[in-house]
Amino acid sequence: MNASINKFLREEDGITALEYGILAALVAAALAATFSPLLTTLYTNLFTAMETAVANAAK
Repeated sequence: MNASINKFLREEDGITALEYGILAALVAAALAATFSPLLTTLYTNLFTAMETAVANAAK
């Protein structure tokens, strides 16, 4: 039992995967922070155009 625990603690493959996961999360957060205002404006304009089109079609 102790041998398998020691082997698990010495193994570094999981550490590399964890590091890549943390890096991916940081990149995703940076992209979200950068593009959030742009996407908000884009969606606002899109939904306004859709609302106008639906209102004009209902007339």
